[in-house]
Order: sequence, then structure tokens, then C-alpha cells
Amino acid sequence: MRIQVRDTTLFFDVEGLKLAPEGPELAERPTLILLHGGPGFDHSSFKPSFSALRDAAQLVYLDHRGNGRSERDSEERWTLDEWADDLHAFCQALEIEKPVVLGQSFGGMVAMAYAIRHPEHPGKLILSSTTAKTRLDRVYATFERLGGEEARAAAEAYWSAPGPETLPDYARVCFPLYNTKPADPDTNKRTKWNFDVMFHFGGGEDLTMDLLPGLAKVQCPTLVLAGEDDPITPVGDAEDITAAIPDGHARLERFDGCGHGVFRDDPDAGFDAIRRFLLE
Repeated sequence: MRIQVRDTTLFFDVEGLKLAPEGPELAERPTLILLHGGPGFDHSSFKPSFSALRDAAQLVYLDHRGNGRSERDSEERWTLDEWADDLHAFCQALEIEKPVVLGQSFGGMVAMAYAIRHPEHPGKLILSSTTAKTRLDRVYATFERLGGEEARAAAEAYWSAPGPETLPDYARVCFPLYNTKPADPDTNKRTKWNFDVMFHFGGGEDLTMDLLPGLAKVQCPTLVLAGEDDPITPVGDAEDITAAIPDGHARLERFDGCGHGVFRDDPDAGFDAIRRFLLE
């Protein structure tokens, strides 16, 4: 499905009931909006695994502006502020009130920007394997710990100049280190890619952003999920996010033996943590 939001058209998909029959009543379930990583990817990486939560929430899968099946738009609109305002306007258009917003990796950056710019709007946040300020020193050190000097060199080459020249070695050497379990080989085949937005953001705002001061504005309960073996958003980044959110609103859960997206490497523990947070 597509919807006109602000000056663009966004693709979204919905799974599960908002109002579920329970005896003589219709019980309202929370709406969980899923923000995918990248940028340059699409929502398909959440499928089918997040179907495990369809009995606890209505799931809304969203492709960001410039990503997946949403309108490509132009690169000057590929910014965290634009993506954050798109999310807010998307909810307004569909009359989604107090959503639970789960952002994975880049999606977590969008979720944080949205909560900073519209602090009264989210009901809860789930920040999964993400960062508020890219720390390449941590990234390089973790790649080296997991994959040796070759992995560190490939990471340094890519993040110094994200582009078609540096991506092949980074993908070959570093992508397999993102997770501790082998990826589903069909995941990439299902993905609708936009490498232009990946390189634009990766060589620009990804390296310059600092959302940590703005996180003082967050007003809602926040669950931060981090894998101890995540090389691209190391666990120290999750600690920084948790510390920056005031008034005890944030809780960090760390997972041994997990990398980038704990629900990928330990789905039982990852989805249990999300489910418990949804039902709190």
C-alpha cells in the first residue's frame, strides 16, 4: 500500500489486528511501527520473523523516503529530520496515536530523531542495534576483534569513502561479521535496494550526526537492545543512548553471543524482550 505523506509517497504494509475479538469485546492492541535499517534497504528484512508478534501488536512495516518501494525523491531530502517528520506525518495521516516505534540500526536513528522532534507523539520506543553518534574507533576495534586485521582494513576503507569501489570488499569481509548466525540467503534477494541513498547518508550525516544531546527530550518508555558482538553499532553506543535519556525512561538489555539485530541471532530472547516491553 502507498500513501501520500507531506511531499512524497511512502509504501507500508500491515499485519495483525488493531481490534482483536476477545469474548464479547474488541481488545485494542498497540500499533508497532517497524523502521528498517540501511538506508538503502527496505522493510522486508523484518519478514517473516516479526510475525511472531502479531498476537501482541498490530505491525506496520514502513519503507523510508528514498528506500524500498517508497518514492525515491532527491538526495537533499535524504536527512534524519525529513525521515523523522515523514514518520510523524504518516501517523497523523493514518490516525495512529501513541505508536510503539521500533527502529533497527539506521531505523533507530530515525526513531530517535522523531522522538526528539516530536517528543509528545510516541507511546514507546524500541531502539535496536543503533547509535546516536557514530564512533568509528569503536567500529574498527570491534571488526578487528571479530575478523582480524583484514576486517578492520575493509571497514576503514569503506567508511573513509562509502561507494561502489569500497563496498564489494566491505560486503565480502565485514557483512558476515554483523551477526553470529548465518543470514538467510533469500533476505538480500527479497530486498529492493537503493545504493544511492546508502552512499549519500553513509558518507555524510551518518558520520556527522550527534543525537545524544537531543535525547534529553525523550518522554516515553524506551527499550534499548544491543548485541555484545555487534561490530557496526557496538554495545558502547547503546550504553551512551541509555545514559542520555532522562528520568529512568530507558532500559538497556544486552545479549551475549548476538550481533547486529538480536532478534536475528537469538530470536527467542529478542522477541521475548520486545513482547514483554509491549505488554508492560
